[in-house]
Amino acid sequence: MGKEPPRISVVFPVRNEGKNVKMTLDSLFSVKTNIPFEAIIVDDASTDNGCHFIKTYVHNKNITYIRTNGIGPANARNLGASRAKYEYLVFCDAHMTFENFWLDRLIFPILSNLSDAVCPAIASLDDPKVVGYGQSLNSNLRIKWNPKKRYLFETAILPGACIVLSKKVFDEIGGFETGFATWGHEDVEISLKLWLFGYRCHCEPSVKILHLFRTHHPYNVQYEGTYYNLMRMAYLHFDSDRIQKTKSLIIHNSPAVIENRVLNDGVLSKKKLYEKRRKMQIDELFRKFRISF
Repeated sequence: MGKEPPRISVVFPVRNEGKNVKMTLDSLFSVKTNIPFEAIIVDDASTDNGCHFIKTYVHNKNITYIRTNGIGPANARNLGASRAKYEYLVFCDAHMTFENFWLDRLIFPILSNLSDAVCPAIASLDDPKVVGYGQSLNSNLRIKWNPKKRYLFETAILPGACIVLSKKVFDEIGGFETGFATWGHEDVEISLKLWLFGYRCHCEPSVKILHLFRTHHPYNVQYEGTYYNLMRMAYLHFDSDRIQKTKSLIIHNSPAVIENRVLNDGVLSKKKLYEKRRKMQIDELFRKFRISF
């Protein structure tokens, strides 16, 4: 008897994605794979009826649909993972298309113990020649894409557009940050947490998915929410000097007001728990990837 293939739950947080949800699911169910999988749609307070097609969708037996009332993308992903039937998780945006055997090739480094969390190359749906290969951070903690490499390689940040890992590892790190109620920094935070807790993050450049990069969100995103997430991430994972440096990045709101909100939400008790879990310090991680912050 051969070994049973791994099984994967693909989680899509959705908010006002319009026709993109059907485009994404059509692609997911049409490409070739040898991996049994399910799709989990977490519809987080959409107002555009973009998920109504799922009721009569030809593949709806392989889809779990969850409706929520505005819990934010981090907690939508966590909720989707909590409903997953299978032992491996893929977190994907709901505005992308896939290629044949993408799941098979992305799960291979994890099954082979070469990595603990993997992302593919991510190209623009509008111009597939524009490709990024995992991410890092610049001196202002802004995302920058890695250049192309030929083989599996370590990446500081896994883009939230597509992250693959085992449910076991996801549960061990506590998932996405539960204190993030709005969009912003959830992929950076989980990547830092993975590294600091002793796990490995890689990009598999031979797998390419197409992603819709857009200039505007189909829902309201305010500076206050993204700054809150940034400051909360700093308190969870940074030393005191870097926390102060992060405060200086807050320019559209009062840094003191944002910091007080974060401190009042119990971040210091969580920080203490995280410090006990660490296998790597933030200094070491930033040196490893030449992040000058």
